[in-house]
Amino acid sequence: MHAIPRRAFAAIPVASAALLGAAGCARSGPDDLSLWMVTQDGAQGTTIQALISDFEKRNPGTSITLEQRSTDDHKNALRQFAGTYLVPDIYWYWEGSGLGGELVDVGMSRDLSDDYTRLGWKDRFTDAALAGITQYGGYQGVPWTFQGQGLYYSKSLFAKAGVDSPPTTYDELIAAADALVAAGITPIEFGGTVNWHVMRLLDCLLETTCGAELNDALTTGDGDWGSEGAVTEAFTELRTWGKKYLNDGFMGINNDDSSQLFFTGKAAMALEGTWFNASVVDNGMDPDDVGIFPFPTGTNRLYGFGEAFYISANTKKSDLAARFLDFMTSKDGQEIAGDAWSAISVNASMPVDEDNPLNPVWAQIFEDVDGGMFANNDQNFSTAQTTEFWRIQNAVLTGDMDPADAGATFQRFREQEG
Repeated sequence: MHAIPRRAFAAIPVASAALLGAAGCARSGPDDLSLWMVTQDGAQGTTIQALISDFEKRNPGTSITLEQRSTDDHKNALRQFAGTYLVPDIYWYWEGSGLGGELVDVGMSRDLSDDYTRLGWKDRFTDAALAGITQYGGYQGVPWTFQGQGLYYSKSLFAKAGVDSPPTTYDELIAAADALVAAGITPIEFGGTVNWHVMRLLDCLLETTCGAELNDALTTGDGDWGSEGAVTEAFTELRTWGKKYLNDGFMGINNDDSSQLFFTGKAAMALEGTWFNASVVDNGMDPDDVGIFPFPTGTNRLYGFGEAFYISANTKKSDLAARFLDFMTSKDGQEIAGDAWSAISVNASMPVDEDNPLNPVWAQIFEDVDGGMFANNDQNFSTAQTTEFWRIQNAVLTGDMDPADAGATFQRFREQEG
């Protein structure tokens, strides 16, 4: 695995006064826990409050203080406060080496091996969910979601364009996109102001043009980005998608705004994950008019990632924190959670919730995939590498960089970083 330089973590800027003020209020009595998450909207916002309230009722005298921030502010806050007394008792985070692994590397996460034995967690979770927890040695965190990502599509817009079935190859996907353009329909929506949204497309194009082995070598190993023609091919395809198939003005809007194009029938596809099932319903779409298929990379690997709750290494309330997470991932807790975060529970004993007809679709996709997973590159790379990857991605999309120079530019950055 390509090592993430420690100095990239150390270079994180000093915390803002606003974040310091918010975090400084997090700790109080011995029965109070602080919990940090990204902002939870819609069904997720309602459900996380229901979970907290239920735990507090079951444990009189306890109190959970939930602090929520935007995605980027959440990342910045955790990185800035790592190693200080300002970190929360529990934090939610992605499991990839460039995010959750980064904080494990600096000692922010408590190894929960004793809790896994004491509370029977080794048998609670699916093997796939546990894989992200044990990847750094010991048991770092408690799995919360296991997310697959694929192409959501409007069945009615596909039919209007004469596309009779979801594409199963990349060539069929391009043919479908061309048919949608010919019918006056925007093939797919993205919001470019949050770089990670368009990055999903680039990640899938790299898997498509490079294949699984080379893509792994490039993204999680020490592959040479500057010497592979398949890398140039992926960036060339990215530019083509930007010119022909993405919504007009995508670089000037965020993911929430672009998702509205899908919800309102103005774009035919969205590259999203299992969490999007609930969003489809929350935003008034008929889920029976929506289909899902994996991005046809040709490798039979699914694009996805895991999310977990971590207990801070320096909390004085680790037993209470473990009790809270035990409830959150129990059958009782997962019945409250339903499909608010994911179509498939990390608790191995939970059946698929079929109230949303898109949930069984994901269950079948997970069953059909036999090649494993490949993760979002902002979870694979260090913060500095991710920032450079996004700069190059955007430069290619805007025409400021030739796709043929993209791989070599990123390789030089990685070598300079050490």
